[in-house]
Amino acid sequence: MSHILGVKFKDYGQTYHFFSGAFVVSPGDAVLVETEQGLGLGTVVDVSEALPEGLDSESVKTIFKVAGEEDVKTAMENEALAKDSFRYCRGRIRERALEMKLVDVEVFFDRSKLIFYFTAPGRIDFRELVKDLVREYRTRIELRQIGVRHETQMIGAVGNCGQVCCCRRFLRKFEPVTIKMAKEQNLFLNPAKISGICGRLLCCLAYEQQNYEHFQKQCPKTGKKFQTTLGTVKVLRTNFFRQTVSILPESGDEQELSVEEWTRIIVKAQDKELEQATSQAISPSQGAQVDTESVAQEDLAGDDAEALLDIPEDASDADGEQTAEAKPGVSRQGKAQGQPQQTQAQGQERKGKSRRRRRRKPKGKGSDQAE
Repeated sequence: MSHILGVKFKDYGQTYHFFSGAFVVSPGDAVLVETEQGLGLGTVVDVSEALPEGLDSESVKTIFKVAGEEDVKTAMENEALAKDSFRYCRGRIRERALEMKLVDVEVFFDRSKLIFYFTAPGRIDFRELVKDLVREYRTRIELRQIGVRHETQMIGAVGNCGQVCCCRRFLRKFEPVTIKMAKEQNLFLNPAKISGICGRLLCCLAYEQQNYEHFQKQCPKTGKKFQTTLGTVKVLRTNFFRQTVSILPESGDEQELSVEEWTRIIVKAQDKELEQATSQAISPSQGAQVDTESVAQEDLAGDDAEALLDIPEDASDADGEQTAEAKPGVSRQGKAQGQPQQTQAQGQERKGKSRRRRRRKPKGKGSDQAE
């Protein structure tokens, strides 16, 4: 039965997973596996029967073989070569007065490539240094610049907590850490307290950030006032470890409530305000009642009365058709049925007069032609 092997190539960094295949492997054994850079020698750190979450069986490879004595001997020779190349490269850096610090050297299992890791405050022109290394070792050379966090991970150190740095022990990748995390966790913003050996913010600030964010969403903002069932209260502070909110009512002493109690009193206060607003909207005062139908009729009467101001006094509605159907009680021409109504012929006559008034008489020499 094939097992899932957790393999590490260095004392630090990520753990990679492979199938054991037909090989019988135990933790601590050395195995040869195929990587993107060729064959690599790693150490088995874990043996399990199930794939970790997030891994697809198609992306997991099978180990090449269990390392033998010759393979172990080759690995030891590569370690000696890495130490020798480290000393040689550091000497050439001093001779060329380059502002860079050599951190580590990695030698591929088949010695097809050497990688030199270094740190520097800026960009470095190391072309001449690469030529020196190629002439000395007759293989491919790569100089890779890294940050201070990776430097601490490679070298190893003891943190302020007394433990070996997390990046050296188990961190697979570096998560972004911001000063906002320290503020949300109510930490004293002292650089010496919230910074690690590398000089950057502590990686452990991100471990419980999700818990703090969830707690802050449930709590009110400190220093603000709220309407609750206890009256108007001011929020003094919140306590993540006790999961409490400290408030100060206008009439009373300071109280410390749990998050559930705070949610209960603020919700009840909001429900009470909503109930009062709803009752006022449903039962308005009697003096404010309005007959919307009568208002609409008066507006219609007023509008049509203004429209009929230009109708001659002797106008008659005996001939012609009406422009709109009249309804009992309310008509487009007014609320009173006795008002005169405009006929179609009278409307056409008025339109003709308005056109003649708007027509302008031509001026100048071209007046005869216009006529």
